[in-house]
Amino acid sequence: MIPLEEAQKQILATVPRLATVTVPLGEALGLVTAEPLAATEPIPPFANTGVDGYAVRAADTAGAAPGSPVRLRVVGELPAGRAPTVPVGPGEAIRIMTGAPVPDGADAIVMVEDTAVEGDAGGLVAIRRAAREGDHVRPAGGDLAVGAAAIPAGAVLGPAHLGVVCSLGHAAVTVFRRPRVAVMSTGDELVPPGEPIEIGQIRDSNRPMLIAQVAQAGCEPVDFGIGVDDEAVITERLEKAAATCDAVVTSGGVSMGDYDIVKMVLSRIAEMEWWQVAIKPAKPLAFGMLGGVPVFGLPGNPVSSNISFELFARPALLQMMGQPRRFRPVQTAVAEHDMRRRPDGKLYLDRVTLRRDDSGRLLAARVGVQASNVLSAMALSDGLALLPDGEGAGTGEPVDIMRLDLPADH
Repeated sequence: MIPLEEAQKQILATVPRLATVTVPLGEALGLVTAEPLAATEPIPPFANTGVDGYAVRAADTAGAAPGSPVRLRVVGELPAGRAPTVPVGPGEAIRIMTGAPVPDGADAIVMVEDTAVEGDAGGLVAIRRAAREGDHVRPAGGDLAVGAAAIPAGAVLGPAHLGVVCSLGHAAVTVFRRPRVAVMSTGDELVPPGEPIEIGQIRDSNRPMLIAQVAQAGCEPVDFGIGVDDEAVITERLEKAAATCDAVVTSGGVSMGDYDIVKMVLSRIAEMEWWQVAIKPAKPLAFGMLGGVPVFGLPGNPVSSNISFELFARPALLQMMGQPRRFRPVQTAVAEHDMRRRPDGKLYLDRVTLRRDDSGRLLAARVGVQASNVLSAMALSDGLALLPDGEGAGTGEPVDIMRLDLPADH
């Protein structure tokens, strides 16, 4: 058997990073920047107000208080999006809205809550709180000065990043390309959802599950259907997948004793490794390259297929996208009950649910039956308890949990 870490290391050493592309901002969410972005103009480009209120000279408001306001003459109104045309002189104020440029002469903003309109047609404003120079003024370049680093290379673009890119004036951004991933199930016994099944047949749950896992990883899944047991058809389908996609994921037919058309075809047309990884579930794994395209042959049991994707295919796909972090976070929890196992040289990955107790401790409990075909338990789990070779963990003992409910960049 090959250790888990060694299999992961060999895969990541083999899988190439994809080329860079320039995409519109609307297509960049979750992608990774290929180059740093810096400000070419000050952000914001002009001093503006952070509140609705009155632009004033702070010195003119000295001594103002709720019981003894200072009265200033209102000489204009300035909404956001309009350039000021009138300066603020001694004893004057301009009504101003959030985001509007601070007019010449003003050095502070008094919030509207600290004012009262007086005089005919609002010609006077009573200032009920003294202002200090700079109050509620957002200076030009206060966010980013010219030349300041805005987003580094290797950043995973989230919503706030895209807002920053837009504020820099860019309608597009250069990123590592999103992989297209072919997903195919194998086996004559598989039946698509919605069709009747007969004795000996099962629903093809792996393909929709893996398509969803590919999409969740930020990649573009391409459905290659169910592979029938015909060598010519399988050969044509796998070669087409490698020619049109950046990675190929298959499920089924990778066990040591399997006689499977997909295994036979891949052994002939691709450079494959057929591993027995020292884990339970998901021990069998095939990995190789077909025409320079990574191929992941995952086990057929649905829990094994799901976990195998998480441990091997997902980190590799994230690496192809330039992601700096590729593995789910591991946190230490407390076992709510005995998580015993027998020594056999493998790492056990038990499905668990997580909760916090009153003291804030993270508690882990096994969920459902831990068999590799019981997908319902996988659906209820928050993570995988990592139980090294040995006796397992007892009630109240620490246990490491791979958090399936948290992203790799958490």
